[in-house]
Amino acid sequence: MNAKKLRIVFMGTPEFAVPSLRALIEGGYNVVAVVTTPDKPAGRGRQLHESDVKVAARELGLPILQPEKLRDEEFVAAMKALNPDLGIVIAFRMLPEVIWAMPRLGTFNLHASLLPEYRGAAPINWAIINGEERTGVTTFLLNHEIDKGAIIGQLEEPILPEDNIGSLYDRLMHKGTGLVLETVEKLAAGEIEAIEQQHIDEQTLKPAPKIFKEDCLIDWNQNGKAIIDFVRGLSPYPAAWSRMYQNGEEHGSAKIFRTTFRCTNHDEQPGTIRTDGREELSVACADGWVEIHELQIAGKRRMTTHDLLLGFRDITSYEFR
Repeated sequence: MNAKKLRIVFMGTPEFAVPSLRALIEGGYNVVAVVTTPDKPAGRGRQLHESDVKVAARELGLPILQPEKLRDEEFVAAMKALNPDLGIVIAFRMLPEVIWAMPRLGTFNLHASLLPEYRGAAPINWAIINGEERTGVTTFLLNHEIDKGAIIGQLEEPILPEDNIGSLYDRLMHKGTGLVLETVEKLAAGEIEAIEQQHIDEQTLKPAPKIFKEDCLIDWNQNGKAIIDFVRGLSPYPAAWSRMYQNGEEHGSAKIFRTTFRCTNHDEQPGTIRTDGREELSVACADGWVEIHELQIAGKRRMTTHDLLLGFRDITSYEFR
């Protein structure tokens, strides 16, 4: 079948999904509807916030569905009325079978890892945190289990030493766009040989669970390489952070965005701060010193170490924990 004639329902929420949606429309594919999350109050004014996918869909003149519940009878009926040939999911909620099994050719998902590694909500973060040197994107057919459907296609992407979550996210977002279009063409032509994720020892895989604030706390007892990767994997958002102590009592916290590491022997307690008072701010770890180049003290703006030290003269009376 001509891929351009497939009736496609596109489902997604964040920025990561937008380039793929735009590429489908620009490529002449027939997206009959876009499904995204309901508008939600956000910010201090609690004004309704629209998802990135909704904003793009409206600009492209596409019909938009925003169901509160994916099993809702009205939404299921609306999906059936669309008579979809194919569903595409990118960074959306877990779908019930009544939805993912509805399209004639099934529903496929774009995932930002080389499955079966890094199944879960935060694959890009965890790949950097774990010090991987490569990652990629995968398309797979949805089934009853999260991220365990048959693999259709994969593309690799190197993780560079200077990468953080922001830079790698951008590259995978655009690399995924090409894979989505390629997958649509293969499905339309019936040319896929999907590889089932079977006979895999689950204990050998690295998971990618959702990241919460408590997961972002830096452990200064670790070695420097692990701390550097941890910071990179959480920068710029949600950001690695550390508690600050003065005279044994907790006094605020700091988010840390950019660091380097110098391996050296020392006798300092991990978390000890040293500085030249002008440009350098270093923190002791298990096997050397982590030099901080950009951070944000609670209640202040994000700034370089140089700018911080202009107004924070007694920082060596603190320690990080």
